[in-house]
Amino acid sequence: MKGAQGSVAGRVVPGLTVALVALAWSALAHAAFIEPPVLEEQVKAGKLPPIEQRLPKTPAVVKFSGERQIGRHGGELRTLIGRSRDVRLMVVYGYSRLIGYTEDLRLEADLLEKFEVADERVFTFHLRPGHRWSDGQPFTAEDFRYWWEDCANNRELSPSGPPIEMLIDGEAAKFEVLSPTTVRFSWSKPNPFFLPRLAGASPLFVFRPAHYLKKFHIKHTSEAELNERAAGGAKNWAAMHNKQDNLYEFDNPDLPTVQPWVNVTRPPATRFRFERNPYFHRVDAEGRQLPYVDRVIMSQASPQLIAAKAGAGEVDLQARNIQLSNFPFLKEGEKRNNYRTFLWREAKGSHVVLYPNLNINDPEWRKLFRDVRVRRALSLAIDRGLINQSLYFGLATEAANTVLPESPLFKESYQSKWMDFDLRQANRLLDDVGLTRRNNERIRLLPDGRPFEIVVETAGENEEEVDVLQLIKDTWAKAGVKLFIKPSQREVFRNRIFAGETQMSVWTGLENGRPTPDASPIELAPLSQYNYQWPKWGQFHETKGQAGEKPDLAAAVRLAELNEAWNSSPAIKDRERIWHEMLAIHADQVFTIGIVSSVMQPVVVRNTLRNVPREAMYGWDPGAHFGVYRPDTFWFER
Repeated sequence: MKGAQGSVAGRVVPGLTVALVALAWSALAHAAFIEPPVLEEQVKAGKLPPIEQRLPKTPAVVKFSGERQIGRHGGELRTLIGRSRDVRLMVVYGYSRLIGYTEDLRLEADLLEKFEVADERVFTFHLRPGHRWSDGQPFTAEDFRYWWEDCANNRELSPSGPPIEMLIDGEAAKFEVLSPTTVRFSWSKPNPFFLPRLAGASPLFVFRPAHYLKKFHIKHTSEAELNERAAGGAKNWAAMHNKQDNLYEFDNPDLPTVQPWVNVTRPPATRFRFERNPYFHRVDAEGRQLPYVDRVIMSQASPQLIAAKAGAGEVDLQARNIQLSNFPFLKEGEKRNNYRTFLWREAKGSHVVLYPNLNINDPEWRKLFRDVRVRRALSLAIDRGLINQSLYFGLATEAANTVLPESPLFKESYQSKWMDFDLRQANRLLDDVGLTRRNNERIRLLPDGRPFEIVVETAGENEEEVDVLQLIKDTWAKAGVKLFIKPSQREVFRNRIFAGETQMSVWTGLENGRPTPDASPIELAPLSQYNYQWPKWGQFHETKGQAGEKPDLAAAVRLAELNEAWNSSPAIKDRERIWHEMLAIHADQVFTIGIVSSVMQPVVVRNTLRNVPREAMYGWDPGAHFGVYRPDTFWFER
């Protein structure tokens, strides 16, 4: 078995992080740990053990480089959210993971002291001895066993069985407890998705605080006690357990966590307070326990007002719900309200994307959207140059939804095919489809006589999407296509797409715009209902054929085959070849209609907040927005 401690975008590279951690730890081994001042009174009163007893025996040591430096404890960081559910962003930003990405997208141990990988089939995890949950209880192999045996494989808690990432060709992982601090997951075939999912922005948590959740589990608690606890309204013990078990949602203040800050506000609320986790496992090179900042305040505001509030100085750190169009306004308020506005480059494959629903219930529209000539025509009828100049100051790239130039897989043809503004060719393609009849408004008519009217649905959270659609509306009309905009609410928006009720939706593009050949190409295959161009094909895969529809379009079937081939291809050349074939299919078939990419993301930062990178990539997965830059290391100068 060979050790593996780092990776580039998901592919394991042996022998990196252990050496770094060991070097940092050896320099710290004889130094005293530094107690956060805000906890000193609790330690003196005996409410908390001293820091030496709260940290693991081998804490994770954070080393700084470049402009970032060792900081100081204290302060309160304010940020804004558009919905109360966005408290889960503290799990995203906190980015405490078993294995996490570095800024250059290598994988390294975090909660784990080290990990070992053999042939991408056998994953051995070594926990940090003495590590504790936020309530002080030990974090051990039992927390992994409890999740796997008592939750993931309990049909009442998980009716569909373990998460799909834990299945390879239908084979569930073999789980073993090797010691109180060592566990192993293994498969007979490679599982290239496992480590990237553990490191994700919305991660796969393969552990749970067993000591807390056992109180709600029929295997560990008497029925009488469970009935007493269920008096609050849960219909059965499983529903009650699942309501308590929200490591990602972060809305249960009683649930212990391993994140740097702990939620102490119970919903419903519009202002959430997060206090430092006194048992957090990271320290700086001088022995200061992280996080530096004592508490984080997340306040809810209308998404449309967040940029204005940021410009008025009401936040210390903000990027969410801010667009590039807000940049001039934000720059104007910098001196007056004591903040800086950084510009980070977006890491998504495209900033704004149209998703024609190939699984729409309406048979006429389904037939049209599955005709590649229609998709190509709609793309050609968009004036991306006008959109770029009007909304993005000409700083964006007019491009398809594909990989970015920062990716070694990039080809200019993937970015430009069927992207030029060409109304003549767009009209010719629609004529070739047979849509030659028009009504009095010069709008084309479908074969059944209905006008060619496309309702593009949005999640109602981003005015910028509406601005883009308004500009598309004007040029589509010249191709005989009428566009309507329908905003809704995110859950409604998604449920309509999943149910096949939506004609077309607007969202962002590929999450990982910077992949290497060793990164999974699963986003390009019809395997997730969150791919809005083919949600029912994704449902079919995710439910193992119990819901949705089996893919029946040749190009989509081929993409699924290629993804499967990538999964079983150990050679880098084979993986690279597969990636290029999948990217070429997408470029030619225009399954999604990208508008612009490489848009700059404004990041508002309080003048006194340190260690926030001035230049960085802003991405969801991999990246976790601020997560890979470790907000637990951000600190206030005074």
